[in-house]
Amino acid sequence: MGNQPVRDAYSAMSEQYIALIKGGQADVDDTALVRDHLAGLDGRVLDLGCGPGHWSAYLHSCGADVIGIDLVPEFIHHARTNFPGPEFRLGSMTGLDLPDHSVAGILSWYSTIHLPPPELDGVLTEFRRMLAPSGKLVIGFFDSADVVAAFDHKVHRAYRWPVDEFSARLEKAGFTELQRSRKQLPDRPDRMYAAIAAT
Repeated sequence: MGNQPVRDAYSAMSEQYIALIKGGQADVDDTALVRDHLAGLDGRVLDLGCGPGHWSAYLHSCGADVIGIDLVPEFIHHARTNFPGPEFRLGSMTGLDLPDHSVAGILSWYSTIHLPPPELDGVLTEFRRMLAPSGKLVIGFFDSADVVAAFDHKVHRAYRWPVDEFSARLEKAGFTELQRSRKQLPDRPDRMYAAIAAT
């Protein structure tokens, strides 16, 4: 799947999505997991699929040297306008031309959810290539109780992953799981949320 359909879908809904972020509704809050694994690193942290820039701003406020990257121009404009601390770049997590082992950390907060399952392994392998040997990844995704499955996300088709299966894909790409988080919100009984920190 190319980036164009996802970019166009988020561009069309960018104002609504930014409003959700401002209202604190678009993310499952896992600030402790993100902070504990990414804020104290000695080196640059990439926020891949940074959206409107709120996680980049949070990491910057914790002292991280962070660059937010997103393929949606409206999100990058909003981030640059509202969060003066971090650096923001227009780009795709599937097309970064960075040297091997050049970053200390990567945050991928629900930014792989639209990847068809056959494309996930290549993206995780690229994350591992860019990270320093002791670098850390924190990745958020939709959880599944049983199988990998597509569902109709309000922006674009997305995928749910059983946590153990996602962890196995990380291991295949060269990562070791450090910590995981799983949540289900009372007001969204149809959704389960997960995050994994790995090195």
